[in-house]
Amino acid sequence: MVNPAILLLMFAVLQALASLPARAEPFSIGRGFDQRLVSDVMGAAFGFMAPRTLDAVPFQDLTMWALRGLTTLDPRLQPELKEGTLRLVAPGRVLLARAPPAPDDAQGWGEAAAQMARAGWDASDQMRAVGTQGVLTTLFDELFNHLDPYSRYAPPAVAAADRARRNGQGGIGAQLASYGGSVVVQSVAEDSPAARAGIRAGDRLLAVDGDETQGGDLAAITASLAGPEGSVVTLTLRGRDGRPHDETLIRALILPRTVTAERSGDMLILHVSSFSGDTAARLAQALVSGMSGPHPPRGVVIDLRGNRGGLLREAVAAAEILVPHGIVAATAGRDPAAEHSFVADGTDLSGGLPVIVVVDGRSASAAEILAAALADQRRAVVVGSSTLGKGLVQTIGQLPDGGELYITWSRVLAPFGWPLQGLGLLPQVCTSMGEAAARRQLDALAHGEQPMVRALTRHRSARAPIPPAEMLEIRNACPAAEGRDLDLVAAGRLVHDPVAYEAALLGPPPPPRLARTQDLTSAPAMRN
Repeated sequence: MVNPAILLLMFAVLQALASLPARAEPFSIGRGFDQRLVSDVMGAAFGFMAPRTLDAVPFQDLTMWALRGLTTLDPRLQPELKEGTLRLVAPGRVLLARAPPAPDDAQGWGEAAAQMARAGWDASDQMRAVGTQGVLTTLFDELFNHLDPYSRYAPPAVAAADRARRNGQGGIGAQLASYGGSVVVQSVAEDSPAARAGIRAGDRLLAVDGDETQGGDLAAITASLAGPEGSVVTLTLRGRDGRPHDETLIRALILPRTVTAERSGDMLILHVSSFSGDTAARLAQALVSGMSGPHPPRGVVIDLRGNRGGLLREAVAAAEILVPHGIVAATAGRDPAAEHSFVADGTDLSGGLPVIVVVDGRSASAAEILAAALADQRRAVVVGSSTLGKGLVQTIGQLPDGGELYITWSRVLAPFGWPLQGLGLLPQVCTSMGEAAARRQLDALAHGEQPMVRALTRHRSARAPIPPAEMLEIRNACPAAEGRDLDLVAAGRLVHDPVAYEAALLGPPPPPRLARTQDLTSAPAMRN
């Protein structure tokens, strides 16, 4: 028989439970979605992009492109704008229907995008699974699928890392390796904080700022050596004498070595792997050093094969080393602030020697800018194949979530006025058609004839926008290919044959349309 006291207790508990409000669902509708943040971010993005994209795009199109990201996250969600109504539909129902904002209301379209995203969030487990930041990233990914290949959105963490690199992330100039749990200095960059402190390859790293390295993760230890430029780090090392000692170092911006020089017979060959913050200075130093001595070279070869580019300002400064005066490059965009002409005012450090620039299908961006400047200004003959064709410049905008937008806002134009983007550089001596074709061309040049004159004239006369079919036809005069030994063989023949070299040079440039002139030292950065 049940105790009456227990029955009374059970009855009281049931009454208390009945008086409580209904229990929430396991996943409350809309929980965790920051609609205000999405509205602010999208509105700010639309407002930043509108005057700056290469081609004008209405807010309506930007919004609908972005909203396709909802379908990417959940194929059942379909955004549409029909008969003056903005809707988000799912099978058998309409999740949201509203009037579109005014055509020129950036914030209004940002708010509309956020409302649509919220409606999708409330109906979709897939959307809730990625969170607010995942939704934002997907919206931008879909939006930029409809623009150029280089515009992008950087989420807050990525943007913070990008800002650190732009502002000068420092290091000590030492590479580490792990052997049996011990961390050892593998190499030391010349003229780096580590080199100036006397640290050498083979020294054992015992601790970083007092934290022992034995058995630690090599990647984490390497990361601990980096930090803001000018900050301090203390290393505990054991050198060849076997005794531990501390070294306090000031982190500095460590730039990769991008220029190397070699002599090949009477040619000075300067290999440029990329364009970092000191490439132009190193190129000038290598050129001056190579010109000295009792046997100066008869010609200079600048090898840009495989060079993917880097800083625009370094490319134009490098051109100034060989071009005493004239236009190096120009940028053109819809925003007046994107229009610049970069004009050289320097000294030809080679003393007028023949210059050959060697390129291939991997040469891109800043490498193409340098090669185009030297070719168009009749200061060099370009040998190799058509280059990659990357000639767009991005500007950066800050967003309310801490992320950043990289928006392509200008095209790079060569001195003759033709665009690098997509078209690439057509060399004056083509090696990608095979050895026999290259030798026939060199033989013709030796008789003062340029077999590629028609192709080169058509290439240099092209103006943006260029239909893709026409662009491909122009490039097919010398298809893109990887570098080969034949490139340097052709360069050697041009250096030793003044008639061939002169015949290979381009004709005089047409009168240029100058944009706003800018000094080379203040040129913006363009990175791959």
